Amino acid sequence: MHATPPPTAAATVVLTTVGSEDAAERLVRALLDERVIACGTALPGARSLYRWQGAIADDREVVLLLKTVPGRLPDLVRAFTRHHPYEVPELLALPVADGAAPYLAWLAAAVAPSSAPTPDPTP
Repeated sequence: MHATPPPTAAATVVLTTVGSEDAAERLVRALLDERVIACGTALPGARSLYRWQGAIADDREVVLLLKTVPGRLPDLVRAFTRHHPYEVPELLALPVADGAAPYLAWLAAAVAPSSAPTPDPTP
């Protein structure tokens, strides 16, 4: 994977899927612990149809939206590879052109590689 988002990206949303809500929680918590994402949103109830090992697979999955900043994407890719339960996990990094300034500031602080507390994004 090329872990280099466009230089103008304000943030990066990484899209992936896992097989259960428990797997989603484990993955998101591991990535939060490593400070490579600020937030993971789990969207259960997805149905994925795809070609796998010569056949069409039809599975229920949980879609995850993982939020980070472009500079942390290489670290996220490494952590993701260690923690994702699939043999060939989906990992699509989508650049975010812009967003609410307070949210983007919180996002950057939440993934900063330090032990400093992050500000609460709620007013």
